[in-house]
Amino acid sequence: MKKYTFTEKKDTRSGFGAGMQVLGQTNPNVVALCADLIGSLKLDAFIKENPERFFQTGIAEANMICIAAGLTIGGKIPFATTFANFGTGRVYDQIRQSVAYSNKNVKIACSHAGLTLGEDGATHQILEDLGMMKMLPGMTVINPCDYNQTKAATIAVAEHEGPVYLRFGRPVVPIFTAPDQEFIIGKAWTVNEGKDVSIFATGHLVWEAILAGEILAEKGIDAEIINIHTIKPLDEEAVLASVRKTGCAVSAEEHQIAGGLGDSIAQVLIKKHLAPLEFVGVEDSFGESGTPAQLMEKYGLNAASIVEKALKAIARKQA
Repeated sequence: MKKYTFTEKKDTRSGFGAGMQVLGQTNPNVVALCADLIGSLKLDAFIKENPERFFQTGIAEANMICIAAGLTIGGKIPFATTFANFGTGRVYDQIRQSVAYSNKNVKIACSHAGLTLGEDGATHQILEDLGMMKMLPGMTVINPCDYNQTKAATIAVAEHEGPVYLRFGRPVVPIFTAPDQEFIIGKAWTVNEGKDVSIFATGHLVWEAILAGEILAEKGIDAEIINIHTIKPLDEEAVLASVRKTGCAVSAEEHQIAGGLGDSIAQVLIKKHLAPLEFVGVEDSFGESGTPAQLMEKYGLNAASIVEKALKAIARKQA
């Protein structure tokens, strides 16, 4: 098993800000919109260097989405930014009608997703956004795992033609991916190869999956860990190749189990290769106020839960 270490932690939203700064310097068609959350979305550098390419819409997210859709008609590549709860749940109708239905080249880039928003509580901790967005025809859905991958994803998203939902977060997490990585939309990354169980993780749960793999290795279990940064289109080939080798799987995500990554993997396995699948995620519950670490522990979004579900999947395979 390859060992992953880190020397620094950063929030993935800062990776988005760094990617936007690069795009501001390299792609003149990229513009940014924000619903009164410039600091939270880390857009300061982009705005300072490209003030004429920024639109402050205020706390009017529906209007922001519609403005973004209109900007694409003139050839611009708009990044519409806010908290994930406001950028998906609050404006789902505008996204469906003005962006997805007409296949507009809008990039909806949202921070503060999931339980790790922390103390702001259940009203802001959206856990349904990946499911909502992946159900929209033609919508690409991306959930990167660390600062470097979020920066690379942001740059790649600008080159992709069509609507995209890019999800990232508030807490600082280990930086363990390469700073010069090539981000390929729809192509999963095999973090570690293994033969006993497949662990498919996304976002903040990728690092937890790596930790789980180390615990499993101490138990003599060889886990294959795969980073599914693109929820849609799902890399079905990677999923099937892994499960055909290991015979069982675990999905891990900071999202409701219903409608998330696990659901997508289950559909693939039901159609093409039946195998035991266990789920790590939020089970039909809203969140609550607390520190990110406290919430991840309480709701079972951590390495210990992944280990538990991996052992259960292996036992089912052997039954």
